[in-house]
Amino acid sequence: MFGLLVLGLFMGHPLALVLGGTAVLTAVITGKTMVLGIVINRIFGDVLDNYTLIAIPLFVLMARFLSDSGVTDRMFEALRLLLSNVRGGLALAVVFISILLAATTGIIGASITVMGVMALRPMLQYGYAPTLTTGVIAASGCLGILIPPSIMLILMASYSPLTVGDLFAGSMIPGVLLGLSYAVYVYVISVFRPDLAPAVQPDEKISRPALIRMLLIEALPPLVLIFGILGSLLAGIATATEASAIGAGLALLIVIMRGRFRLRTFYGAMLETGRTSAMILFIVVGATAFTGVFNITGGLRATQEIIRALDMEPWLLITMMMFIVFILGAFLDWTGIVLLSFPIFLPIVQEMEGVSLLWFVVLMAVVLQTSFLTPPFGYALFYLRAIAPKEVRTGHIIRGVMPFIGLIVAMCVLVAAFPPLVEWLPSVLYAN
Repeated sequence: MFGLLVLGLFMGHPLALVLGGTAVLTAVITGKTMVLGIVINRIFGDVLDNYTLIAIPLFVLMARFLSDSGVTDRMFEALRLLLSNVRGGLALAVVFISILLAATTGIIGASITVMGVMALRPMLQYGYAPTLTTGVIAASGCLGILIPPSIMLILMASYSPLTVGDLFAGSMIPGVLLGLSYAVYVYVISVFRPDLAPAVQPDEKISRPALIRMLLIEALPPLVLIFGILGSLLAGIATATEASAIGAGLALLIVIMRGRFRLRTFYGAMLETGRTSAMILFIVVGATAFTGVFNITGGLRATQEIIRALDMEPWLLITMMMFIVFILGAFLDWTGIVLLSFPIFLPIVQEMEGVSLLWFVVLMAVVLQTSFLTPPFGYALFYLRAIAPKEVRTGHIIRGVMPFIGLIVAMCVLVAAFPPLVEWLPSVLYAN
């Protein structure tokens, strides 16, 4: 089955169709076409009746509304001017705005596209190296799958015994720390290699207090959005689905209050939400069919028995699992990896003494950051390639993301060595 999966992907077919087609072909080849009926029932039961997944289109809609409001553009301009005299200031502005975007959107394509359009050409014009420019935009834009509200964490919660609130709280500290590590790297590289990230003397002469006031005013709507979503969810006032509805409503209110509401953009937001949600759910359906056939035909049990027969220490087995996830990230997107690996990995991890399932899932979420950056199928590389000018080559983009992949691996080691980074906040919020 995995051979057919790899073959289909390298032939260029969509992941959802490859997953579903492999399931059907395997059922036919093994002469067990009757399992397809069981798989269809599982799709209706596990996917179409899973109300937690309603949060996905609502968060996508919220992200589009926030993009239409124009808040991000003004925030980036204020932060760019405020950090203009600091070496690497433009790159630092990209990181900080991306962290805020991650906490309000969770849509990688949107974050990278928005930051690329706003920051890519200005950074190149001011003398920033193409590798650093593309690397920081691509890596920072991917923080949205780790920092809540994250669509990936919602899907992970749907296919594990964990709640969305637990995963949101557990991933908060690692996500923010990873973003801050990007900022530290940018600052250090700008100090030791000033030719890569020069200081900028802007033409605009605006006083620092005016810039700070402008930044605070523009940051207020996203902060209200963040507290509305995460505050209601983490405080136990709303479920994930209800919190996503609160977020979509607040984002629409921001668009209206800023005078940016247009029927044409509203209609466009609905269409984009439908396309994105359908893409994700098609993959979920295809992966459910794949894992269903894989399980019923005995592949899941055989794989788990092989892993158990290795008789490794828990830390070594978890390291092997994370390495497999890292390798898969070069060929699959996070949706396929989660849905294919969870049925195999989670039961084994639950059998390990002293290993927190929440810690394991968040550790895996950190590793999955690399799935957007690792060639040949890193989606962030393609998003950036689509908006980059001709003088920025694909080699620049690939070389640019390599140091940030190293930072993600370092964060994985940190989370693995210090589980309280994941477990402390949920224990405080949900102590009772």
